[in-house]
Amino acid sequence: MAGEPEEKTVNTTRREWTVRHGDRDDYAEAMRVVGQALLFGEELEALLERSRLLHDVMGYERLLVAVDDSEGTEEIIGSANHFPFEMTMPGGPVPVAGVTGVGVWPTYRRRGVLSAIMRRQLADIHEQGVRYAALWASEGSIYERFGYGVACHEMDEISISSPHDVLRADAPRDPDLKVVLREPAAVRADLERVHDAFASTRVGQFRRTEPWWDRTLRDTPDRREGRSPMMAVVVYGAEGPLGYALYRTKARWADDGAQGEVYVQEIVATAPAVWTALFEHLFNRDLVSRVEFSFLPADCPLHHLLPDRGRAPAKLFPSLWVRLVDVPGALSERPYAAAFEGVLEVADRYAPWNAGRWRIKADTDGARVEATDAAPDLSLDVHHLGSAHLGRTSLTGYLRAGLITEHTPGTTARLDTALHRHDAPFCGVIF
Repeated sequence: MAGEPEEKTVNTTRREWTVRHGDRDDYAEAMRVVGQALLFGEELEALLERSRLLHDVMGYERLLVAVDDSEGTEEIIGSANHFPFEMTMPGGPVPVAGVTGVGVWPTYRRRGVLSAIMRRQLADIHEQGVRYAALWASEGSIYERFGYGVACHEMDEISISSPHDVLRADAPRDPDLKVVLREPAAVRADLERVHDAFASTRVGQFRRTEPWWDRTLRDTPDRREGRSPMMAVVVYGAEGPLGYALYRTKARWADDGAQGEVYVQEIVATAPAVWTALFEHLFNRDLVSRVEFSFLPADCPLHHLLPDRGRAPAKLFPSLWVRLVDVPGALSERPYAAAFEGVLEVADRYAPWNAGRWRIKADTDGARVEATDAAPDLSLDVHHLGSAHLGRTSLTGYLRAGLITEHTPGTTARLDTALHRHDAPFCGVIF
C-alpha cells in the first residue's frame, strides 16, 4: 500500500525519484504513462475502462509506480502491475504473477526507472511465495535482461478461404454430438465448464475468474471493429458441454457473390470429434468465404484435418514469457521426462537469491534441487531457464549460439531431454 518504505534512486540528471506501491487514485495516471510508452491513441480510454473493471474487483495493491517528486509534487513516471493468476505449469496449476501495465514516461527512459520497478516487483512476488512470473512482451529485447525467457509460441491470424475449408473425409465425426449456437450470456456456465477442464491440463492457461470471463465476453461496439455481435457455438455430448468457439461475422459482397467472413476469437475442444464439429460449423456458415482464427496453439489439430495444409499457412509468434522467481522451487516441483543429474550455475542480476550453483537430481517421479559449491556442468542466465521451463524451447539453440557455457559435454542435451513436453504450451489471452 502507499506509504510503506520506498526504494530511492537518483537518475543521471540528479533529479530524485522513488518507487512505491500505488492505489486506485494513481491508476489512471499510471495507465496514461503506459499508454504513452506503448503509443496508444484513442483506444487508451477504452483500455483504461476495461482494466479498471478488473482491478475494481481484484484490487490495486499490486500496482507499482515510480514518482518524481523533485518539484514538490508527485509526477508518475513509470508503472508496473501484475495479476494473481492460477496458471497451469508443467507441474500443474500453481500461483503465477501475470505481469502487465509496464511502461516509463518517454523523457525518463534509460535512467534506471524500469530496472528499479522490475527489481521491486520481483522482490514483492518472491516475498509472497510465488515462484513464477509471466508476461506478453510488446518488445522482446526489454525483458530478457530482467530474467524473462520466451517460453511459448502460438499461431496467429490463420485464415482459410473456400473451397479449401473442407476437412478430410476421415476426420473424426460423432453423429451423437449436438451443436448449438447461442448468445454467449445464455451459455456462459457451459463455456466456463469447458474452459476449466481445458485450462487444468494445458500448460500456459490460467483459470478464469468471474472478472476475466466478464472481460472475455465483453461485447461493446468498440471491440467489434465493424463486425457482428459475438456468438458462441457449443458442442454437447451425453456428459455435457465438450467444446466451444466464440466468433463474430462480417457480411461482404462482390460481383461474383457473397464473400462473408468469420472471425474466431477463441476455440476450445476436449476431444478430436469436437474439434471436427466446431471447424465444420465455422466453415459451413452460409454466405461465408473466409474464416480467420486469432490465436491457436502450435499443436492445434486444424492443419492435420485439412487435405492441403498449405492452404492455411501458419505464422508462429512468441507469446508467453516466463520468469523463474524461485529457481530451486520451480525446478523442484516440475516433472521430468527423463532422469537428469547435474550442477547448474545460474546468473540472476535482478533476483540475487537465485544466483549461484544448484545441484539437480531429477527423474520421472520428481526432483531435488540444492545449493552446492561443486563445479558447474552448465552455466546460464535465469532467462534461459525461463525459456526452457514449459518444455518446448530447447537450450541447445542457446548453446550453439554461444550464449550458455557447457562445462561437461552432453549436459545441455540431457537437460533438454528431461525438460521436454510433447504438448505445446498455449495462453491465447493477452493480459
